[in-house]
Amino acid sequence: MPIYEYRCEECGQTFDKFVRSMSAQFVVKCPKCGSQRCTKSISLFASAASSSPSSLGASCAPSG
Repeated sequence: MPIYEYRCEECGQTFDKFVRSMSAQFVVKCPKCGSQRCTKSISLFASAASSSPSSLGASCAPSG
């Protein structure tokens, strides 16, 4: 089940929308103001690790 991120063009609110099917037709409404003027945002993958060089080489494998 895909999750899409949207941004309301009226009030600037960002929100997620769960979609049962990628081919299904659905109406996107802002949960804050109710506007249908919403645009799909580009989602970035979240990462708990920092982007410092020392953390990029870390893994679950034993070292040594």
